[in-house]
Amino acid sequence: MNPQRRHGLRVLAALGLAGGSPPAWRQALALPPPTLPPQTLPPVLHPGEPLVFPRDHGAHPAFRTEWWYLTGVLHARPLDARPPATGAMSLVTPPSHGFQITFFRSRVDTAADNPSRFAARQLVFVHTALTDLAGGRLLHDERIARTGFGLAEAAEGDTQVHLRDWTLQREGPATQGVYRSRIRAQGFGFDLRFAQTQPTLLQGQAGFSQKAPGLVHASRYYSHPQLTVSGQFQQGDRRFAASGTAWLDHEWSEALLHPEAEGWDWMGINLLDGGALTAFRLRRRDGSALWHGGSLRRPGQPDRIFGPEELRLTPGRRWTSPATGASYPVAWTVEWPGARHTLQASLDNQELDSRNSTGNVYWEGLSELRDSQGRLAGRGYLEMTGYTARLAL
Repeated sequence: MNPQRRHGLRVLAALGLAGGSPPAWRQALALPPPTLPPQTLPPVLHPGEPLVFPRDHGAHPAFRTEWWYLTGVLHARPLDARPPATGAMSLVTPPSHGFQITFFRSRVDTAADNPSRFAARQLVFVHTALTDLAGGRLLHDERIARTGFGLAEAAEGDTQVHLRDWTLQREGPATQGVYRSRIRAQGFGFDLRFAQTQPTLLQGQAGFSQKAPGLVHASRYYSHPQLTVSGQFQQGDRRFAASGTAWLDHEWSEALLHPEAEGWDWMGINLLDGGALTAFRLRRRDGSALWHGGSLRRPGQPDRIFGPEELRLTPGRRWTSPATGASYPVAWTVEWPGARHTLQASLDNQELDSRNSTGNVYWEGLSELRDSQGRLAGRGYLEMTGYTARLAL
C-alpha cells in the first residue's frame, strides 16, 4: 500500500469511517500526492528568515508536519513520603523513570479543496510513554483525531495543543516560559510542569536545520534543554511526586525526509555540567549516513553548531525486538573534533508501536552518555526510526 493511501486510511480511522468509506473517499485515497508549484512552497526553504517568539512557539498549519517533543528523567517519590533532605535531584542521581510526550500536527492535502466544515484538514496525534527502570518495562499510549469541534486543536501564536483531555501549553515571557502537560493514558499519566532555565537553543542556521545536501529537505527547529520538571505522575494505581530534568524540541517542515533516507537516529542529551548535546544522522537503507547534524552547548561558551563533516555517529551493540524482529543499535559512539563519547540505552526494550496513529514503529528511550574515560556525562533520549520500514511522514 502506498504511503498516501496509508495516510488516508489513518484519516478515516480518526473520523470513524475506516472500513466503510463511500466511493468519493476511495477515489480521494487513490489520488497521488498533490504537487505544489515552486512559487507556493512554504518559507522553510529560505534559511534567512528568523524565528520570532512567542509566535513560533505556536503551530504552523501551512506546513505538512510539526511536533512538540518532550523527553526527560523523573525521580519518583510517593505522595505520602517526605521530600529528600538534599532537595531537588540532579542528573547525577540515577532516575527511577524516563518519559516522553509528543504532540504531532499533520496537514491533510486530500481535504484541501473540500468546502465542508467536517473535512479533516489537520490531524493531531499524540504519543506518550513511561519507562520504568526498576520494573524493566515501557508503557505507552497514543491518540489521533482531526482538529475542530473542540476535539483537538493546535493553536497559532503560542504553544497550546490538545487532543481531548491530553494537553500541552506554554505561558510566561517568550524567552523564559513554563510548559504544562496533562496526560491520562492507559495505565499511567502525567501532570507535569517544565520551567525553562536557559535561552532557546536554535538548531542549524539560526533555527534552519538541514537534513540532506541542498536546502529543500530541512526544518525549522529549536530546543529547550535543561528544563526543570516538577509535578506528579501515575503508574497503575500509584501516584508519585516527580522532579527531574527535561528537553523540548519544536520542529516543523514541508519536506523533511530526503528520498534516499530510510529514517533517522537522533539524541538530545542534558549534560551534567549544565550544557546540552544534540546529534542526529539521516540514514540510507544500507545503513550509511546521508547527513549528520547537531549542536553543543557548554556553559559560558557560544553554542556550537556541527557541520555534516564534524560529527559522527557510529552504531554499536544491537538489540532485536521480539515483537517486530527489528534490530536496533542500543549503543553508539558519538564523535566530534577533540571528543569521543558513548551513548548506551538505559533499557533495551523501548520500542514503540504507533501503527494505530502515525503508522510507524520506532525505538525511543532513556539513555546515558559517557565520556572516553567511562564517566557519566549526561542523560537524555535516543530516537531511532525506519528500522522496520521506511519512515512515513
